Amino acid sequence: MSDYVPAREHRFSFGLWTVGQQGRDPFGDPTRAPLDPVDSVRRLGQLGAAGVSLHDNDLVPFGSSAHERDRLLARFRAALEESGMRVTTATTNLFTHPIFRDGAFTSNDRQVRRFALRKTLDAIDLGAELGASTYVFWGGREGSEVTAAKPPVDAFERYREALDILCGYVREQGYDLRLALEPKPNEPRGDSFVATVGHALALIDRLEHPELVGVNPEVAHETMAGLNFCHAVALAIWAGKLFHIDLNSQRIGRFDQDLRFGQEDLKEAFLLVRLLESSGYDGPRHFDAHALRVEDAEGVWAFAAGCMRTYLILAEKARAFDADPRVVDALATAGADTLGLETLPGGYSAQAVRALREETFDVDALAARGYANERLDQLVVEHLLGV
Repeated sequence: MSDYVPAREHRFSFGLWTVGQQGRDPFGDPTRAPLDPVDSVRRLGQLGAAGVSLHDNDLVPFGSSAHERDRLLARFRAALEESGMRVTTATTNLFTHPIFRDGAFTSNDRQVRRFALRKTLDAIDLGAELGASTYVFWGGREGSEVTAAKPPVDAFERYREALDILCGYVREQGYDLRLALEPKPNEPRGDSFVATVGHALALIDRLEHPELVGVNPEVAHETMAGLNFCHAVALAIWAGKLFHIDLNSQRIGRFDQDLRFGQEDLKEAFLLVRLLESSGYDGPRHFDAHALRVEDAEGVWAFAAGCMRTYLILAEKARAFDADPRVVDALATAGADTLGLETLPGGYSAQAVRALREETFDVDALAARGYANERLDQLVVEHLLGV
């Protein structure tokens, strides 16, 4: 590949809120004009994206009448049909309006929790109507700044209750829809309840219909906490729960930057793409990022094109890396090809344990073994540098 032109088969998608982000930050007003969702769909389609995702209020402003909802939906459907795009993912905005300042599903106020459920039921209907196959839950306000003010055990129980109700609704309606939890350690709350992929998987395990619920990990979110994002994604794959993924870039220790994919830490981005492309994951390569605040309207489309182009470049480099005889040899020396072998074939049995106890180990020889990690990592760097 030499031109790295995105096409529908690459399954790239963007949130309406990503290209529509106006450059507002906590210290400054918007630097770009609002973007019509219809224009977003058309421009993304021209760039080679396959789909879009949306919060309910990205398309239908909060408080809109039924008539206005139908009008906006008709315009949006026409743009999708014209561009050949589709809605891959939907979600609910449960964080912008002041009603959600103490949370949505985990608010201390029971009436707020009930309103959040109703808003989400309506938004699930909207997502299903537009053909979304995944419904994402980012608990932006599900957390606390004062731990004593919100009993955390009760909060987790309310989270479970809400997800069970929503799963029940999806099943009753017969929607072909899977739900995905999006973890984040903090921001906008001081501490979030579903902080990491591990937290999400533990919550899913307690649900009435865990088969319907997976995770939507985001590069920036795990990286904010200083965690290894490839490990988080691998954990989700191992658990059979990688339903969706949000791609962007992030520097450790910073606020949620949502930078263009590959803008920071190219090595981690490379290893992530290599993992996704070799894992059998067949969902959207979804970009949850936005153009820098200094960009004008055209800079937004340069940002979107850059996300897709970088992914395609890294995918090609991953293929070249795995085909490199030097890499094959270094991986063999590291023993990477043997990690997939069962340590005790067949698992536990009394006979296997007896044989294990009778086995002789040359501890000194095992301790003296080298694993060629330096050579392997240098090869990663050289492939990224084009050497």
